[in-house]
Formats: sequence, structure tokens, C-alpha cells
Amino acid sequence: MNIVIVGLGLIGGSMAKALKQRTRHSVYGLDSNPETVRKALDCGAVDGVCEGDFLGADLILIALYPAAAVEFVRRWRQAFPAGCTVIDLCGVKRFVCGQVQELLRGLPVTYIGGHPMAGRELSGFEAAAEGLFDGASMILTPSEEVPREALEWAEAFFLGLGFGGVTYTTPERHDEIIALTSQLAHVVSSAYVQNPAAEQYMGFSAGSFRDMTRVAKLHEEMWTELFLLNADFLASQTHHLIRKLEAFRDCIAGGKREELYNMLREGRAVKERLNEAES
Repeated sequence: MNIVIVGLGLIGGSMAKALKQRTRHSVYGLDSNPETVRKALDCGAVDGVCEGDFLGADLILIALYPAAAVEFVRRWRQAFPAGCTVIDLCGVKRFVCGQVQELLRGLPVTYIGGHPMAGRELSGFEAAAEGLFDGASMILTPSEEVPREALEWAEAFFLGLGFGGVTYTTPERHDEIIALTSQLAHVVSSAYVQNPAAEQYMGFSAGSFRDMTRVAKLHEEMWTELFLLNADFLASQTHHLIRKLEAFRDCIAGGKREELYNMLREGRAVKERLNEAES
């Protein structure tokens, strides 16, 4: 199978490396940075460069920021080979899926929205890793028009790259949940590390500080776009968090031992239930 990966950053580059190490597919890369393409070629992550002809691709994976992904489809859709499958790998789905589905309507291609639930606090091709997706969840947000056999094929494809499972949902539901499970965590980490006292932590930190601040080392351009394209759900989650933090503050400042104890106990119980559900 011929696969074209558009965007060879952390996600696209990791897809390329996993494909070349774990499958027999031919992989071609397309990236706006010539140096990135050269590095991908030099390390064998891609077999060649796609120059816009898509080389009879059976699958096109679009690993760009959301607005860039939509613009790419708008520009190149007429060049997509008949019968190919197009899957975007963007972190928000309502914005992308709604526009891409409309752009590809009537064309002889199959489009599936996707989001690999994997990442690192680093970015770029240099951070890409063959095992990035090992055990991770791959989220697919197909429209009702996508044939069942196409979904079965996509599921087998991603499982073959090391994903631990495939989750199906709607773009709306995806964005609602991801506001909590991914985006809010990045907001909290960034806000937490911006405390002036954080600069004085040396010798006073343990694993909890590292865990809380890990994802503050983010790519601000990408996360700004993701946050604003999911503003309604993320703002709602942020509001809920602020109310909970205010409750903790009031208990602590007011010396409300029993209330504080109960809030902490409830947090532990929720975490234990989540751990059980994941096991």
C-alpha cells in the first residue's frame, strides 16, 4: 500500500517511523520544511517525497494543525487519487470534520476524522518515535456515510501500528471530552508553573511537581489554535475547575477541616474509580 503523510512533525513523523518499522507499506512524506524532509529520508522514515501528485496513494494521513489541514484539503482535494482514504490526525474534530467532509463531498475518496491520543512535551520530527502510539487510544470520528468495511480496515491499520484500541465517537463528543482529558491539563500545567515561586523550586521538588509541570513545556502555537477552536467546551471546563479551586481555598483559609477532608477523600475515590475503569 502507498501511504502519504502530510506533515512530518511529532505525530506525522512517528506515524512514518512506525509504518517503516512495523509494516511493509511504502511511505512518502510531504512537509513545508525541506530540512525535515531530508532528515526523514536520511533515517529511512519515508521512502520518498510527495510533490503533490500523491503517487497513487491508497491512504493520505494529514498531520497538520487544524486550520492548515483544512486548507491543505481545500487546495489539493482534486488531486487525491480515486478510491483513496483520507484521515486527518488533528486534535479538534468539529472544526476539521465539518469543513473537510464538505470539501470532499462528491469526490471518490473516503474521509475519516482521527485523533491519536499520544504525544510528548517535545515537538518536531526530532521528537518523533516509532513507539509513540504503543498502547494508546486512536479516536475515529467517521460520518454515517463511511462504509463499515472502511472502518474495519482503518481499525486494523491503527492496531497494527501499536495502538491499544480504537474508540469511535462524534466530533462533538470528542471535543467535549478532550477539553477535560487533554486541553484542561495543559491549561492547569501552564498556569501552575507560572507561579513566581516555581523559579525557586530546586531542592524542594519531588515527582508531583514534575508531573504537574511536564506538559507546560508545550508548543504554544499549536495549543493556542486548539484551545480557541474548542473555546466553548474548554471555557466551561476551566470554569468548573476554578469553582473547585475556590472551594479548596475557602476550606484551607477558613480552617474547615472536615470539609477539606471530605473533598480530598472524594478526589481519591474518583481517581481510584478511574484507575479501575482503565485496568
